[in-house]
Amino acid sequence: MALGLNVFNLLYKFKVLVLITLFVMVLWTTFGYLVDTRQEIPKAKSMVEFFRKVTSLQQSQKEEKIESTADVPMVKSFQSPCPALSPYLRGASKLSFKPSVTLEEVQKENPQVAKGRYHPMDCSALQHVAILIPHRNREKHLLYLLQHLHPFLQRQQLDYGIYVIHQAGNTKFNRAKLLNVGYLEALKEANWDCFIFHDVDLVPENDFNIYMCDTQPKHLVVGRNNTGYRLRYRGYFGGVTALTRDQFSKVNGFSNNYWGWGGEDDDLRIRVEMQKMKVVRPPADVARYTMIFHNRDHGNEENRERG
Repeated sequence: MALGLNVFNLLYKFKVLVLITLFVMVLWTTFGYLVDTRQEIPKAKSMVEFFRKVTSLQQSQKEEKIESTADVPMVKSFQSPCPALSPYLRGASKLSFKPSVTLEEVQKENPQVAKGRYHPMDCSALQHVAILIPHRNREKHLLYLLQHLHPFLQRQQLDYGIYVIHQAGNTKFNRAKLLNVGYLEALKEANWDCFIFHDVDLVPENDFNIYMCDTQPKHLVVGRNNTGYRLRYRGYFGGVTALTRDQFSKVNGFSNNYWGWGGEDDDLRIRVEMQKMKVVRPPADVARYTMIFHNRDHGNEENRERG
């Protein structure tokens, strides 16, 4: 009986010792966790502050980017083609010329033109057109032409560039050579589809006379005021003509051999016919021009070798 009581007491004490040991271990673990947590709190706070700073910086950069892009004009990634017939055309108009006009006036009247270049903003032009104007001693005529031609071409919704090719010196004028040079120089700037070879003293009266190239070489001057608006002669191919790059290449350009007035336009027509092409013209009531009066310049006397 005494032995049984001793065994019971030993088991009881062992259980109490185990419970005390477990309690001490729990207290130690809890204390260590609390200490570690207190040490981590400053780290957690610093992480939160860093995250806030990064988020604020990203938001600031995003707002700055939005603000900077707002200053850049929006460019449409895709524009629909311009219509074959522009809605801005006015038809025939009676031309008038002021006693004097300056280049500054022409520039002010055409703010969207930069260095002779223009393209429509609301659609993609059907053709890219280079206007080549041979020039010497006709400053007033040139300004009159530019003053009327820029708005005329803009109403047609063309992507165009105007090139004035000037001949210096007092030697005989060579219109054809100037146009050949202008053609080559224009191609150095842009890949033009169409070339308009344009005399400086002829101003178009009707903007339905579209300055675009056709499937055949096109003659744009059917009539003008000084001929009663009739074609000068049956084979006439001068004044203002339109040829594509391919058409001009086929005829090998103008002949450089015509010095003085006349001959090069008839020569070009013969070249066109030799390449099995034919000259096309707009309707007579549309292809009308006003010729600005002038006396024949010294150095531009009639070429006696013209046919």
